[in-house]
Amino acid sequence: MRMFWSSRSPFARKAAMVAHECGLFDRLELIDVPIPGPGPHAGLNRATPIAKLPTLVTDDGLVIAGSPTICEYFDDLGQGGLIPRAGAERWRALSRQAMADGMLDMLLLWRADLRRPEGCQSARQQGVYESRLIATLDRFEGEAASREGFDIGDVATGILLSYLDFRFPEIDWRAGRAGLRQAHATFSARRSAIDTAFAAGA
Repeated sequence: MRMFWSSRSPFARKAAMVAHECGLFDRLELIDVPIPGPGPHAGLNRATPIAKLPTLVTDDGLVIAGSPTICEYFDDLGQGGLIPRAGAERWRALSRQAMADGMLDMLLLWRADLRRPEGCQSARQQGVYESRLIATLDRFEGEAASREGFDIGDVATGILLSYLDFRFPEIDWRAGRAGLRQAHATFSARRSAIDTAFAAGA
């Protein structure tokens, strides 16, 4: 299997980490796509017209796009048990993944705005991102004490917190959130998290 990814993409890291948890990491050829790159990546563009990371090409040539779909494919193929098969547990896990992914989308937009010239940035929009981040973190903190096991929601939440450390080190998300702090320490100690850690770069 080949997966187009970047060691600086939170969504690509999530897919790679799930592959690791499912015992599939050694079967995965990771094709690094620079972000931002010097131009279109020919291999990625051939695989998918939207040219987004991550994109998986299976051994039989099936192209699977989008981290939630790729994660579900890995979990099914490797019988990883990260995505509950039915019932409320399934929907809770997938909803937590969606919430963390949605916040990551906003962090990418926030970072893009911060990289604009100062006069072109939107303080109002950055304030919206910040308030939504605080609300999301507080929601996860409220759920941390009752969390058991490890599922796709925990993967996505752990990557969200790691991305904050990686790209927004000035945000002290640990303050007043002992549950999340402990959950993230446990997450960061997993071999799958260590082997897929974010790489420094622009």
